[in-house]
This record gives sequence, structure tokens and C-alpha cells, in this order.
Amino acid sequence: MTIATLLVANRGEIACRIFRTCRDLGITTVAVYSDADADALHVREADLAVRLPGSAPADTYLRGDLVVAAALAAGADAVHPGYGFLSENAAFAAAVQDAGLTWVGPPVKAIELMASKTRAKELMAGAGVPLLAPVDPATAGSDDLPLLLKAASGGGGRGMRIVRELGALPGELLAAAAEAASAFGDGEVFAEPYVERGRHVEVQVMADAYDTVWALGTRDCSLQRRHQKVIEEAPAPGLEEGLRARLHDAAVAAARAVGYRGAGTVEFLVSAEGRPYFLEMNTRLQVEHPVTEAVFGVDLVALQLRVAEGEPLPAPAPPSASGHAVEARLYAEDPARDWQPQTGALLTLEVPDGPGLRLDTGYVGGDTIGVHYDPMLAKVIAHAPTRTEAVRLLAGTLERARIHGPVTNRALLVRSLRHPDFVAARLDTGFYDRHLADLTTPGAGDPATNPGAGDPATAALAAALAEAVRATASRNAPTRFGAWRNVPSQPQVKRYRSEPDGTEHEIAYRTPRTGTPEPYDAPGVRVLTATPDRVALELDGLTRHFDLRRDRDRIYVDTAGASYTFTALPRFTDPATQTDPGSLLAPMPGTVVRLAEGLAAGVAVEAGQPLIWLEAMKMEHRILAPASGTLTALHAAPGDQVEVGALLAVVQEDLDATPVPASVPEETA
Repeated sequence: MTIATLLVANRGEIACRIFRTCRDLGITTVAVYSDADADALHVREADLAVRLPGSAPADTYLRGDLVVAAALAAGADAVHPGYGFLSENAAFAAAVQDAGLTWVGPPVKAIELMASKTRAKELMAGAGVPLLAPVDPATAGSDDLPLLLKAASGGGGRGMRIVRELGALPGELLAAAAEAASAFGDGEVFAEPYVERGRHVEVQVMADAYDTVWALGTRDCSLQRRHQKVIEEAPAPGLEEGLRARLHDAAVAAARAVGYRGAGTVEFLVSAEGRPYFLEMNTRLQVEHPVTEAVFGVDLVALQLRVAEGEPLPAPAPPSASGHAVEARLYAEDPARDWQPQTGALLTLEVPDGPGLRLDTGYVGGDTIGVHYDPMLAKVIAHAPTRTEAVRLLAGTLERARIHGPVTNRALLVRSLRHPDFVAARLDTGFYDRHLADLTTPGAGDPATNPGAGDPATAALAAALAEAVRATASRNAPTRFGAWRNVPSQPQVKRYRSEPDGTEHEIAYRTPRTGTPEPYDAPGVRVLTATPDRVALELDGLTRHFDLRRDRDRIYVDTAGASYTFTALPRFTDPATQTDPGSLLAPMPGTVVRLAEGLAAGVAVEAGQPLIWLEAMKMEHRILAPASGTLTALHAAPGDQVEVGALLAVVQEDLDATPVPASVPEETA
């Protein structure tokens, strides 16, 4: 059958990406949207859209019955699930087909067989796919450590724990099972050996109904935070040809073992010694599929639609690979603060375009990042003849991007791509465990690779000069005639706080009779031009340009090699802005999901004890007691919707206690 109208049962970046292929093929597109997404980019880009009442995923995008009803109401004849949400839900796939709609995905049976990691491993063992030997937690000994606990259903890191001490195993099993049950409705957890410094390598497969299975090369996805990928590339670098062939063969065998059709990914863990072990098969399109598309010159969504229409793949073998591609996931999150997701208005999102570059996004400047969904803003992909060229192109592109609004991981991505271990392809899943502190240190990075970047203090100076010009222009406006004084000014002072690290900068400047402000007592600095939007400075003979944008008390400064965000501070601290010692504040808008058992005003708490669980943007945060003491106030209850900075509780601490961070994220979906 020919697909004429397609509903995408998803949102954000992946929905926009699928719509792009549909436009190329002349297929009418249908979006579904929650109330929180009423003005989202994927809704604006679709030909038709159907509302799913509510905002939480459980009430909207995870309601298969509502999505099927939306497809029928819109006159769609096919449904594409994207990734996440219901994409690997066999019952939803069956419901789509039972409604007489075409399912753009693998057979229901294949989804069922791969849905449980424990059943999938049993099946793969029979197909000769290499596996890690399972470990029975009930009989595990010290020789079995370290262990990795994993949820049998679902993914994204939920229900996953690394156990390095035998005494911690019972508690971690209970915690992993509880998380798995909450996230996936299935509390089954299994254990296997944890491979230290292993690489995450996967193979993209594409299969049709005519016994053709393509293995479209390898991808390395080792750079991860909390078991979620951050940077991916194709092909996986540094693999011996024998290992690469073994991975391809194992992936094809896995697909054939379940009668697979469509796009799927077989994931492996490769040990430091080069031994591969099957992890799981994702029966859907992967977030990182663009790097494979770039290297093989294919459109995987177009191939999915072709296979769903009953057509064979265009050739018995996949096309030849060419060059190297790298993808970085741009998140609204603060890596220096336990990857805390961020919300708010995205004022600007401008990523340079050019040969070899691709941007997949669900946002544009002016959109709002809400609390209900994953904080990924975009994927930036670079393709070049060699890995070195692709990595350099991607790092430079991210560096020149203009992103104003919530804190993002952009600086971390640039520093990761330029880290010596990444440049040398020394990759493993412990990269951020080892390097995160250095990569998030204010001022980290090699200025020698970025001579135009300047530094935060110089960027703050540019901000102060631009603000001075703005103020002078305001005073000299016709409606304010007579306010300007034709005398040299005394030094003025402006104070700024760098975001998100909190470093404060105090800038002194003066405005002489020329009207152009200049730094006060700053030898070696000369102001070339200064307007409210752009400043050019000569620093020790080197000219640097700074572009500026102000939004309320935030000032965004962009220069050739870096971007800075400042909050303008009053000259003196306002005592009313101070909070009582021991106050526990909400780190982001979200929902209180539970409290520690017996938690009430007057109870004793221990330093580091989880007191309150807050959920936002698919992440669960534990609010910890900052020190041992007494809970003197409790303002949170399960189900409460709280804003960022809301007072949740107050702990009167024991002066001998050791302070701990007040918020620690649990997992992401």
C-alpha cells in the first residue's frame, strides 16, 4: 500500500525530522501534541495536528488509545512512532494495525521478543551472538564484582546500578527494581558483570520482507552521562577489521533471529581487550541515526516508509560508506551541577550552516523549554572525509553557535571534542567519570586553539561598555533633553555574575567628552567601537569583537571562540534576597513525587539523607539534607507543583556536620 498521510506519534526533534522526509516524498503529515506543546515547533511544521489533552507524558504521548484515535480522526493511513514514548511498545504497534493503519516499524513479534532484555539474551545465545554470562544476585560473591544491575524492560538508565561492594547489593537491587517498576511497569531486574572501561558500539540494521538485511556500519556512543549518550560517531574508530566484521555478522544474525523488518540497532559492549558482548536490540530508529545517514548517503526514514509500504530495499547490499560523521546532543542542562536540566525561554538558537553540517532540532529562538520532557534542544552533526576534520568542524560549529536562554551543555561538548582522549579515539563509557570536573571548570579549555575567545573578565568589560552606551543613548534621547552633561565623568562601576559558575566581575569605566566609554585603569585595552549590540576591543594589539544581547537582567556576550552569560548585579547586596541557613530550595520547576518515610517538622535527619524527591524533565532529583540536624519546617507534599527556588524545607544543622550537596539527580528516561 502507498502511504498518503502519516501521523508521527512523538514530539520535538524527531517529529520534525520525520516531517522533513515526508515533505520530500509528498506525504501529508499529522502531529499530536499535549497542552504543554500547543505552540511547539513540530506542531507548527505539521500539515495537521491533533490535541492530546493534558501535559504529562502519561496522559498524552504515552496514551496509545488517544494516539490511534487521533490518527483515525485526521484521516492518516500510517503511524510512525519515532523514538522513546511508545516506539517499542508491542501493544501499541498491534493497536495501530488493528485499527487498519500501517505501522512504520518492525513486526509486533520482533518488538515483543526484544522488549525484555533477559528474553532477548536467551534468544541471542541461540543465534550465536556473543553475550556476557548472567550472574544470579542470590549467589553472587566478591569474585563477581563489579556487577551491573539493569531493568529487564525499558532503557535510558532507569533501573540501572553499578555495584562494587557485596554489602550494597540487596539495597541496590531493591532500588533498581523500584525504579524499573515506576518507569516501565515491570520491576524485573537482572545482573551481569560490569565491564570496566568498555566501549559502547552499535550496528545499524535495515531489513525488508524479502530476506534482505543490511548492516549499515558501526557507531561509537561511548561518551555518556548516566547511561545516556552525549556524543556519537560513525564509523566507530579504531576497530580491527576482524572485530568490525564480527559485529556486522552478529547484528545481522540478531535481526534474522526475530524476523526483523525496518530500521533497528543492535548494541554491543566492547571490552578493552576487544571482545564484543550483546547488550540489547532497539527496535526503532535511534537518536544518533544521522551519523549513519551521513556516512552511507541514505535517508533511514525514507527506507522505513519504503519497507512499511511493502517494497524491497533498493539493493541486496548497502551502499558504500564515505568519510566520518560526529553528532553532539545539545541539552538544556548544567553539567557542572549534576547535569541538572534547565527550563525557560530560549531566546536565540542559531547554529552555523555550511557544507558537511546538519541541524536536527525541535526548537527555534523564541520557544520555551518546559518541565515535562527531555531537555535535548538539538543534534548538531558534522560530516567530513576524515575523523579529524569532522571533529574539528563540529567543535568549531558549536563554538560559533548563538544560544541565549537557559544554561546548556554547549561548552562541555566543545571541550569534550577537543579533549586529548577523544581526539586520539581513546573512548570508553567512563570518559565523563574521569574528566567531568576538569571539563566543567570555569575557564577550562586550551586558549591556544581559540585565540579569539578572550576570557570572562574581558567579556564582562564588553558588557559594561555596551550597557554604558545604551544608558547614554537613553539619557540623550529627545524626550530626555538636557540630561546629558558635557564634562568628563567620574569612574562608574558595574557588577556582573558569570552564569552558571557564579564568578563575580566588577568593571570600572568612565565616559569622557567623546561620549565613547572606556575602561578605567586597564592598560593594554583600547576601545575601537562600542554600541549597545557590538563592542570591538584591542587587547595588547589583538582586535576582538563581541556581540551582545540583553534580556532583563541577563546579558549574553558572544565572541569568535566562546559565549558568556552574565547577570547584572546591584552595586550592593539586597538583604531581602538572602535565605535562611539550611533552606532547601527547588533546583528547577517540577513535581514533588515523594517524601522520606516519616518526614515531618521536628524529626532528626542525617547529612546526605534523601528527604524529598522532585521530578522534572524526565529526571528525578533527590533533595538531600545538607548536614545532620533537625527538620524545622516542611513545605512540600507529594503532588505539589513547585517553581524554581521554592522553599521545600529547612534543616537546622548540627555545627559539627559535614555539608553535602542539596540536590542529586537519580536517573533519566
